[in-house]
Amino acid sequence: MAIDVKIPSMGESITSGVLAKWHVKDGELVKKDQALFELETDKITSEGTAEIAGKISFKVAAGTEVKIGQIVASIDESATAVTTPPVAAAPLPTATSKSDTQSPAVRRLAADTGINPASIDGSGKAGRVTKGDMLAAAEAPVAPAAPAPVVTAPPPAKPVSIPTATGERQTRTKMTKLRQTIATRLVSAQHEAAMLTTFNEVDMSAVMALRAKYQDDFVKKHGVKLGFMSFFTKAVVHALKEVPAVNARIDGDTAVQNHYYDISMAVSTDKGLMVPVIRDCDQLGMAEVEKAIGEAAKKAREGKITLTDLEGGVFTITNGGIFGSMLSTPILNAPQSAILGLHAINDRPIALNGQVVIRPMMYLALSYDHRIVDGKQAVTFLVKVKQAIEDPARLLIGA
Repeated sequence: MAIDVKIPSMGESITSGVLAKWHVKDGELVKKDQALFELETDKITSEGTAEIAGKISFKVAAGTEVKIGQIVASIDESATAVTTPPVAAAPLPTATSKSDTQSPAVRRLAADTGINPASIDGSGKAGRVTKGDMLAAAEAPVAPAAPAPVVTAPPPAKPVSIPTATGERQTRTKMTKLRQTIATRLVSAQHEAAMLTTFNEVDMSAVMALRAKYQDDFVKKHGVKLGFMSFFTKAVVHALKEVPAVNARIDGDTAVQNHYYDISMAVSTDKGLMVPVIRDCDQLGMAEVEKAIGEAAKKAREGKITLTDLEGGVFTITNGGIFGSMLSTPILNAPQSAILGLHAINDRPIALNGQVVIRPMMYLALSYDHRIVDGKQAVTFLVKVKQAIEDPARLLIGA
């Protein structure tokens, strides 16, 4: 019995996608729950798995645009094992005209060596093949095979400076559904929002000292490292509570004020930027935030992210510093009204208490929608984040 392999539903907003590639070959035996194909949609990339074990037969090729619920293959569960026909034993050479019978020793050697006694000039009575004749034939050197003819390659053609039909100077690849949507949304965010960016810098000394002091104990107790992202997540939640205008968005002619703190975390993957959401960050401890961020990033990079994982965020944090970025102006993650960009930490001279000192400094960039967030509110928000990072005790007392 064969069952159909269909494109699974991934939410009401997704109606189609592209079957980007097959993970198995047509006609191959597959196991239950084995990954079969990769599906790219305008929001996520996911995998389809086998419901049963059996032999798979493709109905669409890789690169085909498919609809939710469409049949793309079938699996024959009756073909769960490969049957190999038995190998018939080679028949023993029959008696030849040289002799009506053969000795048991000759028959045994014929079976072992594959030499037909009829091809040997026998030295026995009446030309009969003896055991000695068979042994001599088995030990005789084999004539070497004729050498393969040598083919002389033609001299290489001279390179040309113009593009060729085969695309030597260019490679044209169709953008994935996900990449197309990312491009559309980024352009849309710039066209629809009154986007501005304000900057500040933060001294990372206090956070770095805390990490160095408690890292080993933190890892032993929680099984994860204490990173910078949990500090910034808590600092953002603190700032959102202090400046609630940043935790709002525009819906048509209505301003929507959020009273929850689901923070989106930008994650770079091979297929494009994904922004999974960490829920209720105001209720999570530092270890819980670190674990949630790690799990979300892992799912995104393995292509296991779901549409639910991407929905509902109120504010985004993106960290270009992991790639060495010193300063940037992040683009809004619509319909959110603000995004915080983190950057590389570099030792720089700063003036502190009338003296020039070297401190680990990071530039912060807050892009915001000026239609709903005023400049004063944006600057105040960024100052609150800066204060919380430079003096983490503020996060404990809410100052």
